Amino acid sequence: MIRDKFIAFIFIISACVAASSLNAATIPARTTITVRTLSSISSTDRVGRTFGAQVDQDVVVDGKVVVKAGTKTLVKIQSSGALPRGSKALTLDLTSISVNGRDVAVKTNSFEPASPKTVRGKRAGQISIGTFVVQPRSKMQFQLTQGVTL
Repeated sequence: MIRDKFIAFIFIISACVAASSLNAATIPARTTITVRTLSSISSTDRVGRTFGAQVDQDVVVDGKVVVKAGTKTLVKIQSSGALPRGSKALTLDLTSISVNGRDVAVKTNSFEPASPKTVRGKRAGQISIGTFVVQPRSKMQFQLTQGVTL
């Protein structure tokens, strides 16, 4: 009797694992993901700050929608003008996509919104002049640098 229950338990676990792996999808590297911001992002916000965004268009792999438009994502500031000694261009990364209630980490190229006038110098690199704000509902495109399994 215990043996039969154990075998049934193993069978149920195996079926669950098989079903979840059938639902798993891999988004290949170089796939473009378009998102829209949910709030404003300023070039004076500190590096590391995160902002909510939503996937703007379905992400389709092999004819199947793997991430639906409206899915929540997180965008992180990689560089900004928040430093006291000068300002750098605002640079953003897409860091995660929410799938079935869990945040899945992603690695993407950085996105640099159109910014105010920039100046280049040997010592400073690229410096932005003035404050730049990305308005809510602004569209941004990121490209995956590594594939991600959902």
